[in-house]
Amino acid sequence: MVAAGNNELMTSRGNERTGEELLETTGALLRDVARLHVRAQREQVSCCGTTLAQCHILTELERAGPLPLTALGRRLGLHKGWISRGVATLVSDGLVERGGVDGDERVVLLTLTRAGQQRVDALNRTLNRHAAKVLGRIAVSERERVQRALALVRDALSDELQAAAPRRRSTGRDDRE
Repeated sequence: MVAAGNNELMTSRGNERTGEELLETTGALLRDVARLHVRAQREQVSCCGTTLAQCHILTELERAGPLPLTALGRRLGLHKGWISRGVATLVSDGLVERGGVDGDERVVLLTLTRAGQQRVDALNRTLNRHAAKVLGRIAVSERERVQRALALVRDALSDELQAAAPRRRSTGRDDRE
């Protein structure tokens, strides 16, 4: 079980931490959580015959519905070349359909097929089972706090990405199109 109040987050002064110390430990903790989560997800989705990139594409199409290729790239924060390669494999596997948009043949619209939806459902079941296993390692009394904390971090990250998007475009650093 994981106990609340990890000693690694304490300083020599007990519970008091300077702003700089808090930023340092929080930054390191977020990087560790992100790295471990990506690694765990990669291992989980491989059992469904799907790469992590393909998993992201499939779940984003399920979440957002049919999307143009460029919009999918923006939503996932990935370069169009990466998205195109991932989509090509998913199309050849019969999981995604490429279509056009009425009136504009240049736009490629991506849609999940029935088999694609079934794969997403299987991926979600697998990832939910894994999340339950991870949560099972946390004391029952702490689980609701963990969920609230994760929601706060998710919202803060989403807000930061939205705030950074106009800066990336204005500086020419948004190369995902």
